Amino acid sequence: MADVGGRRHRAFIGSFTAAGGPGIVAAAVDPGSGALTVLSSVNGVPDPSYLALSPTGDTLYAVSETAEGAVAAYRVAGDVPEPAGAPVPVDGNGPTHLSVFDGHVLTANYGSGSVTAVPVRADGSLAPAASGVLRHTGSGPHTRRQQGPHAHQVQPDPTGRWAVSVDLGTDSVRVCDLRDGAPVLHREFALRPGSGPRHLAFHPGGSYAYVVNELTPSVTVCRWDAPDGSLKPLAEVPVLPGAPTGDAYPSGVAVAPDGRFVWAATRGEDVLSVFAVEGEGEVLRLIGTVPCAGHWPRALAASAGFLYVANERSGDVTWFALDPATGLPRRSGSIEVPAASCVVLG
Repeated sequence: MADVGGRRHRAFIGSFTAAGGPGIVAAAVDPGSGALTVLSSVNGVPDPSYLALSPTGDTLYAVSETAEGAVAAYRVAGDVPEPAGAPVPVDGNGPTHLSVFDGHVLTANYGSGSVTAVPVRADGSLAPAASGVLRHTGSGPHTRRQQGPHAHQVQPDPTGRWAVSVDLGTDSVRVCDLRDGAPVLHREFALRPGSGPRHLAFHPGGSYAYVVNELTPSVTVCRWDAPDGSLKPLAEVPVLPGAPTGDAYPSGVAVAPDGRFVWAATRGEDVLSVFAVEGEGEVLRLIGTVPCAGHWPRALAASAGFLYVANERSGDVTWFALDPATGLPRRSGSIEVPAASCVVLG
């Protein structure tokens, strides 16, 4: 495994076991070339579609995107993830995303349209029961996809004061905090009806956020006011230079660590969109698109010099070297991971 200055560079990859995925894959990352080398895999829970690392990097959390819904913890000090206790039910259907926030793991439960908080013990393992659930309400104009709430992502804001959840079914972003271990709604912010927000990424400056929309091929640029816990949509920018040939299904969004570029993936077109960030983060300018080097790019992860893409239907994770002047990705290599769904760098 790569080791620079005592710090090991790793990637963890989630996959859909119901579609032939291996579960959770651990890989070494070469910091010079960005190349991935598979170290191990573990099939501990069904459909570990999204992963998150603890702040210390020694514990990995995984959702189980099933009708029952669960979250599991793994020790990752070595090359093989080791279960840290039994999976914990989340009292929600189809969890698609998770994050670590205020001593808890939060899950976004797509099927039930809710956010669950699961307490984390001092050793990083999970307490045996969820401490609270915030149930979303509402709907949207898309008759097939927005009949009710569908929480697709939940993550802390850059200050760690708030948790922000993105709901595809209600065309809104909710801001909440924890009270007595339960998520409590602070405010809800509406995006354009029918846009279908899926994932959000913050600019490293902390004052802007970019929401990729699944039902329309666009990114909504928002101003983020951390002291007030408020989000204000400013502009909606297309992710494609022309009209898509069919349903586009944008998916992942990633921001460069230095804040100069934003990338978005579009599954229906198998492309990566590249945006230049202008001003202090309030303007996105589409530079162009490049092929994702696979089929159905579901999620992205960015480092200082490389972009990683989990291509679900072609069953691979591809890495791209990034042009420092333009942000344009250039394919460098790939590894086979059937039904790959996410990549987490740590």
